Amino acid sequence: MIPRTRNPEPVLITCTALLFAAAVYAVFFHAPAERVMGLVQKIFYFHLSCALVAFLSFTTACISGVAYLVSRDLKWDVLGAAAVEIGLVFTTLVLATGMLWGRPVWNAWWTWDPRLTTSLILWFIFAAYFILRAAVEKRQQRAAYCAVMAIAGFVDVPIVFLSARLWRSIHPVVIRADGVNMAPPMLTALLVSLAAFAALWGVLLRRRVRILAMAEQIRILEHRLDREPAQARRARY
Repeated sequence: MIPRTRNPEPVLITCTALLFAAAVYAVFFHAPAERVMGLVQKIFYFHLSCALVAFLSFTTACISGVAYLVSRDLKWDVLGAAAVEIGLVFTTLVLATGMLWGRPVWNAWWTWDPRLTTSLILWFIFAAYFILRAAVEKRQQRAAYCAVMAIAGFVDVPIVFLSARLWRSIHPVVIRADGVNMAPPMLTALLVSLAAFAALWGVLLRRRVRILAMAEQIRILEHRLDREPAQARRARY
């Protein structure tokens, strides 16, 4: 008798929920309000955490693209597609929370600041990834094209991260060469928030990979049934 393996997902989801509860407490009760921006600065903790998840996702997609081009194993294509989906969602959240934060601070929903502009370019690059994915029917060809695009698109990730240092920017720089420019309670809240979002990323990526893999198997079975002669299907049933 083959022993059943335990599904770790409930444990992962529970840990993620506990981390989010701790993050909410740390952000709103442990970390003090910023002296200039006030309570609106609290958005920053979730804004930066969403950016971390987006960067993790696009890094995973890039590594998966390289792995696919080397091995031609389609499991890497599935992982890359799942990572880009999550990355695109969280890049959207980065842009949205950035606008909510920027409106009372900069008195504008949007400015063509280097950090904002490069983030928007990143969003468009990986939105185009799905246009390419939908346009190519052959699975191996689609996987190869998407792998190349994920690798090329990743080039913008370090540009986004370094943009506030490379060009004149009104965007605050928290992580500097000489350390983190935050008070200890704020840093604690940020680290807890980053941990919560990283755990959420792991749960979402695991779930999305499974869904995409099953969807691909269903598509293959449907394709085989479509190609199977009607007479053979009748004989089998």
